[in-house]
Amino acid sequence: MSEQQTPIVWERHLSANPTPDAERERILENPAFGANFTDHQIVVVWEKDKGWHSASVEPYGPILMDPSAAVLHYGQEIFEGIKAYRHQDGSIWTFRPTANAARLQKSAHRMALPELPTEIFVDSLRELIAVDGAWVPEPVNEKTLYIRPFEIAAENFLGVRAAQRAEYRVIASPVGPYFTGGIKPVSIWIALESARAGRHGTGEAKTGGNYAASLLAQMEGYDNGCSQVMFLDAESATYIEELGGMNLFFVFKDGHVATPSLDGTILRGITRDSVITLIKDRGIEVQERKVTLDEVRAGVNSGEIVEIFACGTAAVITPIGQLKSREETIGSADAEPGELTVSLRRELTGIQYGTVEDRHNWMVKLS
Repeated sequence: MSEQQTPIVWERHLSANPTPDAERERILENPAFGANFTDHQIVVVWEKDKGWHSASVEPYGPILMDPSAAVLHYGQEIFEGIKAYRHQDGSIWTFRPTANAARLQKSAHRMALPELPTEIFVDSLRELIAVDGAWVPEPVNEKTLYIRPFEIAAENFLGVRAAQRAEYRVIASPVGPYFTGGIKPVSIWIALESARAGRHGTGEAKTGGNYAASLLAQMEGYDNGCSQVMFLDAESATYIEELGGMNLFFVFKDGHVATPSLDGTILRGITRDSVITLIKDRGIEVQERKVTLDEVRAGVNSGEIVEIFACGTAAVITPIGQLKSREETIGSADAEPGELTVSLRRELTGIQYGTVEDRHNWMVKLS
């Protein structure tokens, strides 16, 4: 749970040199993931003896940081990913923000950082949209505003202990589809010589170190024509865990769906949780259990596994055609997106863009 906190007052210090309208519109025509950022950022400060305070909207720009800042030396850093969607009537919404707030709190606890109260998290999204709402693209070609809340240890000292000063910030970037090739099955590299996280480690926390640990295998995957990397468990290299940035699902011929169970080494994906709910809504059995690479290999080769897909905030739902390593290739380069994969993707994005009924009240209006 987040700590009890007296309400904070927001201040707005607007940019003196915002992006010209014409330049912003040019960017929104074809936004590249994480390449351009809105005019403002959110900053909220935490100090051990004061709690959360000094909440403000500030012009987007560099962070002035002392070389001894704790985040640079001891890796106390966590983040989230969430999107803002413009609906056809011009209103702006986001998807399950309280779930993101809860996960940020869980990550903060694991990384010995202060837990940001849920109301401050949601208010920070509203504050950013209030000044940068024009950066949310029109609802075409899966364009959205990707929002990156993050928290860093901001105390200046050297010494292995939890920092007594932290900063929560939010930045945002207009984006198009994460995978630019459209709804086409991607190839995934199997990491055989590196693991993302070990048992009782930080795998469940959304912290930068987990992603840094994935980059070497990710580079190897790119070199072999793959879009993402799949990790196995660190102890036995037997059980499938997740991709570098997404969770995995396997659809079986008999109709049931399996996804690797959460055991402390896999990120609790909000899209993952939502997909499980949507599948169960259809009366389909979802098994959260251990899934071995051997089972997947045999299932794909025999036809028992008929679809594989990954999901996450950035990419939504992405079909997978092949799993590759230096030792083997599982699946076909000619694979087509599966029926359930496509249907779930259409339903989830429809909910997010306001064209499909939001039965679970997942969407929250920001503006």
